[in-house]
Amino acid sequence: MNLFITGIGSGLGKALVNVFLERGFSVYALSRHLPEDFKGKIRFSYCDLHSLENIYRSMDIILNGIKEIDYAFLNAGLLTELKDIHDTPIYEMNRMMDINVWANKVILDYFIHKDIKVKQVIAVSSGASVNGNRGWHGYAISKAALNMLIRLYSREMEGTHLISLAPGLILTPMLEKFVLSADEKKFPSVKRIKESPKMSPEEAALKIYTLLDRFLDFESGSYIDIRKI
Repeated sequence: MNLFITGIGSGLGKALVNVFLERGFSVYALSRHLPEDFKGKIRFSYCDLHSLENIYRSMDIILNGIKEIDYAFLNAGLLTELKDIHDTPIYEMNRMMDINVWANKVILDYFIHKDIKVKQVIAVSSGASVNGNRGWHGYAISKAALNMLIRLYSREMEGTHLISLAPGLILTPMLEKFVLSADEKKFPSVKRIKESPKMSPEEAALKIYTLLDRFLDFESGSYIDIRKI
């Protein structure tokens, strides 16, 4: 059984790798960081997904000879400091689009062009993609675009089941750095997030793993909020 995943340096991505390794999966990962405890246990290639032109080469390094993948998690994502969209430079939003959307297009194209059979693709989205809360600027836009990207690819990758998944509130370094420290008076969603229950990355990863078969009940291309299952 094979797992492909992006963004494993910390948070949900790192926790997912642990869950799948414990269950005997072979793991193939692209990321900017390789945690020490994964060294020698997974096939890893350093890749900054902002450098779109390097993704194909990085995937070749780890997937050469691989013809089937059971689960592909498009997990890597970028969030920057919460601020009003009129204060957010276009170059900053372009970077989020490259990492949160276009890098995933390159990855899906690779699977198609290399004729790699993928059973299930889970693109990690966010409630921000549909909520439209103040302060979420290019992150919300890029995750909304990711939802549509997955829907469009579901029409072309007929042998693969694809979803975009909002995994719920997870206490990750990204959430702590950019959300929990933000101005809750200016950005009302921050107060709601602070007061809402949150999962650890390990809890979230295990929950996602237990729901993998349940995701197949949804139409390929669907956006799913895990809190509503």
